Amino acid sequence: MPVPSVVLVDIEGTTTPIAFVHRVLFPHARMELPALVTRRSEELQVAQALAEIDVLAPGRDPLAQLFAWMDEDAKITPLKTLQGITWRDGYEAGVLTGELYPDVAPALRRWREAGLSLAVYSSGSEEAQKLIFGHSQDGNLAGLFGHFFDTRVGTKREAGSYAGIVGRLGVPPDCVLFLSDIEAELDAAAAAGLATCQLVRAQDGTKAGTVHPVAIDFDAVSQRFGLPLSPSPDIRSGSEP
Repeated sequence: MPVPSVVLVDIEGTTTPIAFVHRVLFPHARMELPALVTRRSEELQVAQALAEIDVLAPGRDPLAQLFAWMDEDAKITPLKTLQGITWRDGYEAGVLTGELYPDVAPALRRWREAGLSLAVYSSGSEEAQKLIFGHSQDGNLAGLFGHFFDTRVGTKREAGSYAGIVGRLGVPPDCVLFLSDIEAELDAAAAAGLATCQLVRAQDGTKAGTVHPVAIDFDAVSQRFGLPLSPSPDIRSGSEP
């Protein structure tokens, strides 16, 4: 297996504690969605999301449908779009700060410094991805990533989604290492030819599978796949190398 030239990361359970998403981000979105839907429905991005909801659930009250999807933890694009707007407002107001596992920021910086390309693939909207890395407790890390992918490329449990991502990245599939805590996502990525590694975070109680390589943190990923281990003191927080 070649040393990866691209590292593609999931967010929840991989770079960010699951508890942060469910105890901080989701409650914030639930609190802010009513005002967003009723008072800002003429904004283009909001109006487009509401139109998509009407197509997916015709005749249903949009807010009730959004809450129902949230209760199901559904990966629905208009829900993720509207959640992302509430989070943007929260980050910009200083109410929210993105939480990352302590090993993530140092690893991302040294991987990027070593010349690896970094990308994100999450069910959260592209904007939400940029926000959590751009307003993290470790500074603005969004500039370290060259690509952000969300459910517009397809769902995370379908091999075709990863094939589409590889096409966008312009590299052979086996040069892309996908990191996730979810076996089904890793199965789909492997079916598309990507290298895979399951993050088994003790904090989240993730159960290790038997098919994919396993790592307890990003340092263990570096050791397993031959990525750089020693951080450089010249890398400044959140800056491009």
